[in-house]
Amino acid sequence: MDSESLLQHLRDELDAFRACLDGDLAVSIEHCGEWTLRDVAEHLGSSNLWVAAAVTEHHGKYEPAPSPRDPGGLVRWFEESSTILLNALDTDPSASAWTFHPPHTVRFWQRRRALEALIHRWDAENALGVTRSLAPVLAGEGVAEVFDTMAPRQIARGRAQHPQHALRLQATDTGTSWVYGPGTAVATLAATAEELVLLLWGRMCSSDAAFSWTGDQECGLLVLAGTLTP
Repeated sequence: MDSESLLQHLRDELDAFRACLDGDLAVSIEHCGEWTLRDVAEHLGSSNLWVAAAVTEHHGKYEPAPSPRDPGGLVRWFEESSTILLNALDTDPSASAWTFHPPHTVRFWQRRRALEALIHRWDAENALGVTRSLAPVLAGEGVAEVFDTMAPRQIARGRAQHPQHALRLQATDTGTSWVYGPGTAVATLAATAEELVLLLWGRMCSSDAAFSWTGDQECGLLVLAGTLTP
């Protein structure tokens, strides 16, 4: 995806998450441990500010102050953090930036933040009982990011091992496919791009009826069982 598209998706996802903050901030977020919606808002807003510093100050040591405790203050703080992030990222995507994994460019963060906001928007809406789809192209970008950035980073940090087999993921709605692992894929897992990215981020289970397997499913499941994401 190009820089302009990523920034527009980021704006849209941050706005959608912000809308969720008009709901019950104490609601539990199913896939985020013991976090509530308020906790996710603080996480997303704080990391907005952290990334803005990574781009403008070229380091990853920024420590945001705690978010306001009152709901109105939290909402305003989140909106301000989103504006700061968007302003920082609205620049040459090839410009240098501090990142936790190559490439060390602004575009890395344009993609990363759009996908972070996408998943947490889904978390928030899911907790509030709202059903809204993910943009297929952005969801597909999320699948690619798991395989080109997140999984390699987990291996580099000693949290996971290289897979012994290759697995193909096929997006039935976009026609895009991705292969992760060495050699020829021994199995293919097919579903929509939304379902695939939610699976990779632990929001869906591979046994769900939405997923269709061909080939050596047992070996494919071993690939998925690796620690692909933080």
